[in-house]
Amino acid sequence: MDANQGNRKAMLMVFVLFVLGVALGSVGTYLVTTRVLAARPQTLIGHTASEHMAMFTRDLNLTTDQQGQIQAILTDTRAHYASLHEKLDPEYEQVRQQGRERIREVLTADQRPKFEELLRQMDEERRQRQAASGAHD
Repeated sequence: MDANQGNRKAMLMVFVLFVLGVALGSVGTYLVTTRVLAARPQTLIGHTASEHMAMFTRDLNLTTDQQGQIQAILTDTRAHYASLHEKLDPEYEQVRQQGRERIREVLTADQRPKFEELLRQMDEERRQRQAASGAHD
């Protein structure tokens, strides 16, 4: 029965790691699709804000007055997105740190330093992306 218990523990560990991977992947995807895209106020899904305005102006036949009003709405909307991200950043960081701590508990003493180095690299890459996009940390 010891072999059975060992197998169950191994299966449970695989399952826990899978669930943790899905959760971290989901958070990562959410962050990329919401934070990174919203943190770039000059771009919206592959187009600059000016390209969107040109498209709106052309396709909707906007007047000069409408262009100004819509530009103000878009600028205000981006500012609200940035404000939301600023408010939620501490919560994202808390979730990130909790996930990392849970991973540390699973790792062996030999694996932990390697994990810390991976985290250092990931954090540095994140800081560089944020600096390049003008986002805050």
